[in-house]
Amino acid sequence: MNDIKAANMGNGQEELFETIFIVCPKCKTQRKLKVPTKIINQSKQLTTVSIPVDLCCEHSFQAFIDKNFKVRGYQQVDFEFSSVEFLEKEEEKDTIPEFQNIINILRRSVGDKDILGSAILAVNGKVLYSSLPQKTFSSVIKEFEVRAKKNLISVKKMFLELENNQTVCSEYMEIDTIKFILILIFSPHIKLGMGNLLLKELTKKIENIL
Repeated sequence: MNDIKAANMGNGQEELFETIFIVCPKCKTQRKLKVPTKIINQSKQLTTVSIPVDLCCEHSFQAFIDKNFKVRGYQQVDFEFSSVEFLEKEEEKDTIPEFQNIINILRRSVGDKDILGSAILAVNGKVLYSSLPQKTFSSVIKEFEVRAKKNLISVKKMFLELENNQTVCSEYMEIDTIKFILILIFSPHIKLGMGNLLLKELTKKIENIL
């Protein structure tokens, strides 16, 4: 078990996030939202940010953010998000077949059985998708970045325990030529064994659609 400290949203962490202004495309309610600079900066063009119900207003919608942290457009959606999501627009089409189906599986899992968030990383540490809670995003992603830089792809699974007792379980997946890292974060009362079991269940569902 590796122990890492959860990120504190104090002065030392503020530079990891940028404030944007979002406007609901339906009711025009405005709100400020902090987005991770890493995800926006790594995108080739636009990053899709999915806004859940009650974060800005009673509606769920998507905002498209450019590399200058400017909102370039909005889109209403036909289903409700359970958490803020970040999706790297270009990679979803080219890197992983059936990417949208994988995202749908992860969306259905969040909030069920105490899964608080999920993420998909390329093997180089690039974030392709994330619904990880903002307060723990930086700590978790940094940990995987370090391993990517050291080429530790031989690590099949990794388990982290955060300072707030949340558990992070991850699995390196290689199906044919498709390679990526799946990350799940669990509420404090989900222990390592149960987290590992839930991770296995999700990886089997993903393998079945690839």
